[in-house]
Amino acid sequence: MSKTVLITGGASGMGLRLGQRYASEGANVALVDIDRETLDKRVAEINDSISGDNAALGICIDIRDYAKVCEARDITVERFGSIDVLINCAGGAETRICQKGGEFQNVPIEVYDFGIDVNLKGALYFDHAVMAQMAKQNSGVIIHMGSITGEEGCASNIAYSASKSALMNGMTKSVALAGAKYNVRCVCIAPGPVLTRPGMAGMKTLAGRAAEVDEVVDLIMYVASEKGAFINGVSYLIDGGRNIMTKKV
Repeated sequence: MSKTVLITGGASGMGLRLGQRYASEGANVALVDIDRETLDKRVAEINDSISGDNAALGICIDIRDYAKVCEARDITVERFGSIDVLINCAGGAETRICQKGGEFQNVPIEVYDFGIDVNLKGALYFDHAVMAQMAKQNSGVIIHMGSITGEEGCASNIAYSASKSALMNGMTKSVALAGAKYNVRCVCIAPGPVLTRPGMAGMKTLAGRAAEVDEVVDLIMYVASEKGAFINGVSYLIDGGRNIMTKKV
């Protein structure tokens, strides 16, 4: 039976590329996104490219709604029979998404509420809902998407930075501890600049460039595979050495 991978933020960027790659390797993929039009197009494209018996499924929900998160889990299990890997890609910088920037004290508090809800609570909701299924299976892998911003901080997107830091540390370790008795692993992958949107290419790294999307996807897929079975409760920076550029040796 094909493995099933549930990916949030699956209509674009890293989430979409993961869906494409997993589908090409024979996995069933459930892509979750709030953008129905784009999601439907991308799912259709993936299904058109599949030559095996596996399939892609699109589920349009707002990840801030826990009842809808549970529905997404149930739809996936009903269609494919299991959830073997959960990858939490949904999220983003709150001032960019809400288009309300400025100095910290001048940004409306609801913008930061949005940032925490999407970047931290959304992942927590999916971890909680999917853990119930993985516990029944007695197996599974949960992947969090951190960010170099969770290490460096970010004055312009404080909720994003705080959320990523929480994912990279307390939440990944805690979910790994909670899942251990059910053979469920939890790992965080924390990229530096990645060529998923304009502006990333200009960020400085020791490598002198931003990461290609597949460089990050390769690491995620390795960690989530049987080859990564001994990796648990940790966060990996994949940032071209950016994290040490401002540190004194």
